[in-house]
Parts: sequence; C-alpha cells; structure tokens
Amino acid sequence: MYLISVTKSLQTLGIKDIDTDYNNYKHHTDSYALRYNYERNFKEDFPSNLLDDFETNLVHQMGKFDPVKEIRGAKSLLEVFRDHQISFCFATGALPKPAMIKLEQCDLWYNESILATSKTHESREGFVLDAIERAKAFYNKDRFDQIISVGDGVWDLKTAQNLSLDFVGIGVRNKQRLIDNGAKSCFDDLHEFKQSLF
Repeated sequence: MYLISVTKSLQTLGIKDIDTDYNNYKHHTDSYALRYNYERNFKEDFPSNLLDDFETNLVHQMGKFDPVKEIRGAKSLLEVFRDHQISFCFATGALPKPAMIKLEQCDLWYNESILATSKTHESREGFVLDAIERAKAFYNKDRFDQIISVGDGVWDLKTAQNLSLDFVGIGVRNKQRLIDNGAKSCFDDLHEFKQSLF
C-alpha cells in the first residue's frame, strides 16, 4: 500500500508518466522516486523544495489505508537491544514523516535522532552512513567494533556489501535470492535472529 501512496503523491504534484517498477530503480528511496519521475516528465532539474510537498502528500495518502502491521518480532528485538545496551539505529528509504508514522502505527520505540532517511540522502549508502554517524552521536561512541545491517531486500544486502558492513537477511520471501547474492547469515524472521544473539 505504501507504493500506491508514493504513486498517488507523485500524481498530486502533476507528474503523470510515472515509472511504477520501483524495484528496478537505481535507488529504492522516496526522494529518488520523486526526482527521477519529475525529471523524466518535465525534462528539468527538480526543485528541492518539492520534497516537502511530496512528503506532506505521502502522509495524506497513507491516511487512506489501514495502518501498517509490525514485522513479527520487531518490537521484542528493539526491547532486547535496549535492555542489553546494544546500539542501534534506523535507516530507511522513506521520508521522515512517513517513516515515523509507520513506526508509531507498529508501536515501535524510536528516537528521531537515530532515524536516517532519504530526506537528506537519495542513495541507500548515503543514509546508512548517516545512520551510523547518528548512532555514534546518540550513544556517545567514537566507533563501533562491529556494524551489522539488517534487511529483507537484495538492495539492503548490496548496500551493506558496498559499505563493507556485516549483513543479516530477514524473511523467507527473499532468502534464497539473498544467499545467491552473497548473504552469509539469513533468518526466517526477527525472532529467530533475536535468539541467535545470545
């Protein structure tokens, strides 16, 4: 439903010819979806102030659908991280307000200080690096001995590989594709991942 909201938000901005094959985008982010479709429609650089209008439209469109559901085990995993003082952060291709809405709909704890989004970085590598810097500041760390990126998509894996980060794949849907693309550690769900930590 979220991608439908993205499409309708683009239409609201007068973008008619929309490439809805989002999985084949160079960057799987809201900000790239806007720039790519704006520029292919109007043949000019997109104005950066349009991103705020797009974000507002997305929030409006999201309100037309049922709330998103928590990925099974997400809440308990975050509680384990917090209880065991394991530093973590959020890196998402969404824009900030839609991301926070989804976290709130799932009743997941978050702090905006450790939420890195595509508002400032169009590429996944960009906002993952931003997330790491945000985590260093939030947890008052100069460095981390190990950084693990957790995701369910091949683009998540590719981002981790590009940044030389450890990666954990989650979910059965893309499990084989992740393994075929070099993922060394995959779990069926977040509960299984959580159990592997201790």
